[in-house]
Amino acid sequence: MPLSAEKKAEILDSHRRHEGDSGSAEVQVALLTERITQLTEHLKTHKKDHSSRRGLLKMVGKRSSLLKYLAHRNRDRYLATIGKLGLRK
Repeated sequence: MPLSAEKKAEILDSHRRHEGDSGSAEVQVALLTERITQLTEHLKTHKKDHSSRRGLLKMVGKRSSLLKYLAHRNRDRYLATIGKLGLRK
């Protein structure tokens, strides 16, 4: 189930760097993190849903790639992003 429009707008407002920003790495990581959380909850009840599990693994890989990019590009933005989202490291 995709993110609702309200939830997506809330995430955009809290993570964008400037007005009109909807595609920066921070926003993409935040959206992926929310979707990963939703899918994780779904898979706790539907253990045999392997197609959703594959999608989850692809999203985790995409988020990892974006975080690596952000860490190499701008370390301060990376640290702020993982701190705000409560991710590891």
